[in-house]
Amino acid sequence: MIQVMASSSGEGHKEFWNTQARQVRLKVNLAWWLETMSAPLVVMAVIGAAALLWLRRELPETPAWMLYASVGGAVLCVAGISFWRAARKFEDPAQSLVRIEAAMRLRNALSAASEGVAPWPAPVVKVDAGLRWQWNRLWVPMIGALSLLAAGLWIPVAAKTTATATPPDQPQAWQQLAAELDYLAKEEVADEKYLEETRKKLDELKAQEEEQWFSHSSLEATDSLKKSHRAETERTEKELGQAEKALQSLEKNAGGSPAEKERLMEEFDQALEGLRNGAMKPNPELLEQLQNMDLKNLGKLDPQQLQQLKENLKKHGKCMGDCNGKGDGEGQGDGENWDDELLGENGEKQGQGTGKGGVKRGPGHDPNLLGAEKDAGKIGEMTPLESKDLTKSAPGDLLELQDGEHDVDQSGSRIAAGGNIDSTGKGGDRVWKDSLDPDEQRVLRKFFE
Repeated sequence: MIQVMASSSGEGHKEFWNTQARQVRLKVNLAWWLETMSAPLVVMAVIGAAALLWLRRELPETPAWMLYASVGGAVLCVAGISFWRAARKFEDPAQSLVRIEAAMRLRNALSAASEGVAPWPAPVVKVDAGLRWQWNRLWVPMIGALSLLAAGLWIPVAAKTTATATPPDQPQAWQQLAAELDYLAKEEVADEKYLEETRKKLDELKAQEEEQWFSHSSLEATDSLKKSHRAETERTEKELGQAEKALQSLEKNAGGSPAEKERLMEEFDQALEGLRNGAMKPNPELLEQLQNMDLKNLGKLDPQQLQQLKENLKKHGKCMGDCNGKGDGEGQGDGENWDDELLGENGEKQGQGTGKGGVKRGPGHDPNLLGAEKDAGKIGEMTPLESKDLTKSAPGDLLELQDGEHDVDQSGSRIAAGGNIDSTGKGGDRVWKDSLDPDEQRVLRKFFE
């Protein structure tokens, strides 16, 4: 039953019914929009969630605000497209008035009043347009889509560890040569010009494509550079040692014969000439000290200055030897001259005093090179081996040997062959003679002839 509200004018009736029509129109159009948007929103949510998870895994440094903005933009885009598609089904106020009068059975009273044919009906307490919300059809897709997007944003995802391709290791000779150059530069025993030139050649080899590092031409160039550097260090070491030796001899033989002094000064000058003209030159300060030295007035030099000069020569020579694997310092030698490590600075085995050998002095090797010789055991005697730790013994290991006597049967042996011979064998006959056939006995006699 329709309850009628009191009203004072027809204009008030018209405004009431038009307001109701606009409300019904808004409800119907909103329903059409939400229904049109539900399916595309779910599809977009599935794709968007997968894209968010992938993006967070592959690009973990992506800012969070950018992800949220992307989700919001996608939802607005779907909503706009859905609104455009649903607009074709939207109602206008006139259609909403028809819907109201049909549901309330007003017999076209509202349509006639809107056309001015009849007066507007009086307002009623409750207007029924015959519409009911189907919430399960609207909210389930919406909640599902929003849940998928939230999962794509908040589910913990481990960032993908990008496997960076590690470059191949450089040839070992490059590393050794670079280490030797750094060592010489650190100790300040070589001219910087030589070190820079050698580094430049090494950098040219490193500048090749990685595929060419171990090619035949690259390895050949590396070997040539390495041999050239080693030859320079060996030459410099030799000349430094010669200069040091000549200087020491001149200091010791200050009052010696002029001929001996002349010979030593010649040796010193030859070593100095080699140091001055070689590709690798020693420290410029050391070279200048050697050039300015007056060997004829060596006794007038300051003893401390002379001692410092000898120490510098010794240090330079030691560093060169370290680069060749001969020293015990920080040199990066590759151990090619491993036998030199057993010898001291003057070619002698440390602690033994053996020389380098010569035509009149023999080979010069150390008879105890392999260590002290153990006392020889007596032949025929048992030598016990004692084990201090029995925890490492394994089953079956021999723990002890003891002497014992065999229980020998002294009774005569009676051997019967063929049933006709019954005799006692003697000596070796008891062992094999009567037990072998004639062919075997003949072979055995021939063997022992």
